[in-house]
Amino acid sequence: MSQEPETPTPSEDAGTAPESKPTIELVEPPPTFGFNDYAEKINGRFAMIGLVILLGLELITHQDLFTWLGLR
Repeated sequence: MSQEPETPTPSEDAGTAPESKPTIELVEPPPTFGFNDYAEKINGRFAMIGLVILLGLELITHQDLFTWLGLR
């Protein structure tokens, strides 16, 4: 008993292909609230950017952050 795979039936309009829904595969689960890998990566990247900006500010103005903000 061999069963042949079903062939799709042609649609009413022979010029168009039957519509199929695209499949979506998630590689990682979406980020959730709290401490997780995604949040830690983003926080680390912002911290690195902030450090570089702070060092650039000190090099340009020849003042530390507290003096530049007027706290000293």
